[in-house]
Amino acid sequence: MMYLIEGEQNGFTSIPVSIYWTIVTITTVGYGDISPVTPLGQFIASITMVIGYAIIAVPTGIITAEAIKPDKAKIKCPRCLSTDIDSDSNYCKVCGNKLKE
Repeated sequence: MMYLIEGEQNGFTSIPVSIYWTIVTITTVGYGDISPVTPLGQFIASITMVIGYAIIAVPTGIITAEAIKPDKAKIKCPRCLSTDIDSDSNYCKVCGNKLKE
C-alpha cells in the first residue's frame, strides 16, 4: 500500500523497499531512512506503529517482567487456607497463625 500511496518520489521506490519500511516500523526500530510524506501515508504509518507496539513491544515487556519475577514457592495456611504466604514465612500474612514449629 505504501508503494502505491507514497510513490517513488517519496522514497518508496519499489514494493520490497515498502515491505522493508513496514518491517522496520512494526518492529519499532524506526531507522528513519524512509518516511511517509503524504497525509494518508502518515496515517497508515501511525496505524502501523500502533500495531507494532501492540504485537511486539507490549508483549515483550510483559514476558520479560514475568521472566525476571522471583519464583517464590507458596504454602497454604492450615487455619485460614490463604495461599498468599511465602515458603520462608514463619507466620501467616492474613491471620497471623504460626506456620513453622
